[in-house]
Amino acid sequence: MWTTGKVIERIDWNDKLFSLRIKADVEPFIAGQFIKLSQIRDEKRVARAYSLVNPPGKDYVEVLAVAVEDGLLSPDLQALTPGDSIEVTSKATGFMTLDEVPNGALQGKHLWFFATGTAVGPFISMLATDGPWQRFEKVVLVYGVRLGEDLAYLETIQQFIELHPQQFVFIPIVTREDYPNALSCRIPDGISSGLIEQKAG
Repeated sequence: MWTTGKVIERIDWNDKLFSLRIKADVEPFIAGQFIKLSQIRDEKRVARAYSLVNPPGKDYVEVLAVAVEDGLLSPDLQALTPGDSIEVTSKATGFMTLDEVPNGALQGKHLWFFATGTAVGPFISMLATDGPWQRFEKVVLVYGVRLGEDLAYLETIQQFIELHPQQFVFIPIVTREDYPNALSCRIPDGISSGLIEQKAG
């Protein structure tokens, strides 16, 4: 179940939010699934689940994490640097995949992704596959954070905009400061007020 991976790259989005790319022998997976990372502490295994950010077919796995003060694992993960080892589950799992979205007459024309914080990870993975663009007329990513510095993968999201300008709509939501082209409401309020739908067009 567990295999030893090696960190090959680390990206620090801010002082708490970071991504790790890990070279590991992980079985083929479906975009949207997650793996577990673990370390042995006091002779006990401490494991936590992290969604995969990379699309299938890469020779590494990538996770997005936030270091939680007094967390059992995340501070140790944040301390990892390229060359360090980390235990990884060899098989990804989870059902938050496009395979679970009905096809045919039950399928809508628009696909909406709603995420706050690190939950954007699996959606980045899905958006990097052909599935959303082949199945839906419009794909909308609503990504909510407190501060602008908490928005990760903006360059990747910009690539989706450039590749699919007629299909893709990105709606950032930043609640605690003004941010260019972002809404400031919380996601539930943006839905109930119609602001998010209006922004999506």
